Amino acid sequence: MAQPDSKKIFFENLSGAGKAIAVLTSGGDAQGMNAAVRAVVRMGLYVGAKVYFIHEGYQGMVDGGDNIKEATWESVSSMLQVGGTVIGSARCKEFRSHEGRLKAAHNLVKRGITNLCVIGGDGSLTGANLFREEWSGLLKELVEQGLIEANAVEKYSALHIVGMVGSIDNDFCGTDMTIGTDSALHRIIEVVDAIMTTAQSHQRTFVLEVMGRHCGYLALVSALACGADWVLIPEMPPEDGWEEKMCQKLSATRSRGTRLNIIIVAEGSLDRHGKPITSGFVKDLVVKHLGFDTRVTILGHVQRGGTPSAFDRILASRMGVEAVLALLETTADTPACVVSLCGNQSVRLPLMECVQMTQEVQKAMDQKRFEEAVKLRGRSFENNLRTYKLLAHRKPESELPVSNFNVAVLNVGAPAAGMNAAVRSAVRVGISEGHKMFAVNDGFEGFYKGQIKEVKWSDVGGWTGQGGSLLGTKRTLPAKHADKIAEQMRKYNINALLVIGGFETCDRIKQSASGTKRRVFIIETMGGYCGYLATVGGLAAGADAAYIYEEPFDIRDLQANVEHLTEKMKTSIQRGLVLRNENSNDNYTTDFIYQLYSEEGKGVFDCRKNVLGHMQQGGAPSPFDRNFGTKMSAKAMQWLSKKLLETYRRDEGRVFANSEDSCCLLGMLGRTLVFQPVVTLKDHTDFVHRIPKEQWWLKLRPLMKILAKYKTSYDVSDSGQIEHVIHTRPKESDASVAM
Repeated sequence: MAQPDSKKIFFENLSGAGKAIAVLTSGGDAQGMNAAVRAVVRMGLYVGAKVYFIHEGYQGMVDGGDNIKEATWESVSSMLQVGGTVIGSARCKEFRSHEGRLKAAHNLVKRGITNLCVIGGDGSLTGANLFREEWSGLLKELVEQGLIEANAVEKYSALHIVGMVGSIDNDFCGTDMTIGTDSALHRIIEVVDAIMTTAQSHQRTFVLEVMGRHCGYLALVSALACGADWVLIPEMPPEDGWEEKMCQKLSATRSRGTRLNIIIVAEGSLDRHGKPITSGFVKDLVVKHLGFDTRVTILGHVQRGGTPSAFDRILASRMGVEAVLALLETTADTPACVVSLCGNQSVRLPLMECVQMTQEVQKAMDQKRFEEAVKLRGRSFENNLRTYKLLAHRKPESELPVSNFNVAVLNVGAPAAGMNAAVRSAVRVGISEGHKMFAVNDGFEGFYKGQIKEVKWSDVGGWTGQGGSLLGTKRTLPAKHADKIAEQMRKYNINALLVIGGFETCDRIKQSASGTKRRVFIIETMGGYCGYLATVGGLAAGADAAYIYEEPFDIRDLQANVEHLTEKMKTSIQRGLVLRNENSNDNYTTDFIYQLYSEEGKGVFDCRKNVLGHMQQGGAPSPFDRNFGTKMSAKAMQWLSKKLLETYRRDEGRVFANSEDSCCLLGMLGRTLVFQPVVTLKDHTDFVHRIPKEQWWLKLRPLMKILAKYKTSYDVSDSGQIEHVIHTRPKESDASVAM
């Protein structure tokens, strides 16, 4: 292993000894807050700091007493899968006053607390920053009032603040996702999927009102994820005359044989003149102009409830660990920062820059600068809106460009949730680009057999929420049938191919263990030789160990894990979870590990095992998979259109593409989506085991071990630098890359 340099630090060099960290949740609750609290507590204790809960948010800080309690490792057990916030959240008018903040400062100094992790929205984080700015003055007042000793001013001279955004609305600038947003989307999509069945039965129109008083993210992404006919959001009010256009769209959809319509309304939707657009108004409009049987469903606080999604648990855990690292590295001159997500990386941004940019969005909306408001929300929001418009609103034939290109879409490898959303997106974007679109059934096997047919806009309606692969998919490789595939391509004059596929539930189980005494579950996950599912599943479910191929293990490691778990069980931990990737080791099978744990744990815990199998591939796709598949496919089709135009030889009337960049893989690399020529991937791929040679997610494994109380090293080479919110617009080419 390469020696650490100045940019590659391991946290053994960062000590929390002598430091006191307090964590609080403030404002509205959001699923995943408990995962963030758990990560702060365990990482703080791990580095030697004292960690405190502040119950009931800022109110608890002002009131003091039992509201501020020291946390232990065991006090955050079994809270990872719990929604809301177990330490409570309350809005506090008193903290807004100078007197209230003076009381809060006194309560913190009495316990030696000078480091705060605040989990909340922009109002909560702004309050924390004001508290930080006033800190030294507050301490001087406390000395003057005789409430603290004079030396306390120097001893506790600076208050350090790190924020994490907990908000289901995803209304905070500077981060791709806030804690709780993905879980709220799960609640919305669960309702939409359930409503669709009854709507189809009775040929009804449903108007769904979702949260989002000032931000339309939930409405927009849920509309994209379910293929809604119309969406209304605060950032982009509809043009005058929208009522007639919407009714025409609904009528046209019904005329093509669709038995239902879905309209999604953000609760803060307005028209261009500032008049509220309510779900009731939309319903009355549809009934009056179309006579459709129309119902309204207002989701309300159900969007805040329920178990946090795996995404929110992992996001919150990563943010919590990063927040503690930020506090360890901070100095008196370091500005308050907020931990954000950019692509698949955690980043630190100046708190007030993010708050000010968030406020700029509202200012732009108030001043009716709607295009600017959308841009200020970020490239992800802007791209979501652009993609929704592209897929939901079909252009008249007369307005479509004429490209004379034929494009085929097929699925390969194992079925995966989100494939159908990707196919729908590809077909509709392709048609919008003027191409003739073809669907290939059963992958490359169907291709060489000629199972190819033209597919129209309406043929992929309702595909977004379907699981599996409606086109069908086989693991057949193309090489042995190359001649027959080429023949079919000539027959149908296929100019381009979009191939969607791969290399060719742990939580519920742990919850069942919660009702028992001292039980360990051994779970086998899929993934071939790739340990991603076992690793992130373990992080999301709070696993004690996850065995994978990429990290070799032997009998000594297994024995050490058993002993570690046994020791934990003897104290207060009552349940355990161990995951094993299906191909992690030929000899140390799931049965072997189950028998080992059962034998070595006798008298302390008992064991159960479960092989999840193909249930991991089944079911409806998550909101993330629908959204990601849709945007990836739209981007891929636009890239294909560009390449077709670049490689078309008018004098010969055909496409001539033989360069390396004419066959690319689209995927996320760091913070952006990039097209990589397939031939260049051979140097980065382990073809025998069908995995990349370098896996970005392996950096998450030490995090999982730390939160399970193992001693390990955590690479913080990507941490330590506070970045800045980008105010300038990126170049057009860059904007199309960012999600």
